[in-house]
Amino acid sequence: QVQLVESGGGLVQAGGSLRLSCAASGRISGIKSMAWYRQAQGKQREFVAGIIPNGTTRYGDSVRGRFTISRDNANRVFLQMNSLQLEDTDVYYCSFVSPGGDYWGQGTQVNVSE
Repeated sequence: QVQLVESGGGLVQAGGSLRLSCAASGRISGIKSMAWYRQAQGKQREFVAGIIPNGTTRYGDSVRGRFTISRDNANRVFLQMNSLQLEDTDVYYCSFVSPGGDYWGQGTQVNVSE
């Protein structure tokens, strides 16, 4: 069973940067979109950023201008997070949408401190 694996989370001071990565453990054919979401305990999952095969990207209002989503030819997706704020503290999840179904990672924790 193919799984998504996120990495790159951690503790960073406000104003700092982190880069998250997500890769599939196996082959996923016909990926329609890749995205990052985040969720704090007790809150709804929030869309952060998404990218489709032609490179078109979309961002949530709270991160636009600070975060950048990208992908490579190996079907890995990345999230470059700059100017991090306390409010960015969350568990970040990657998601792939394909004709065969949707895939989700287990999440990576990002903590932003003062």
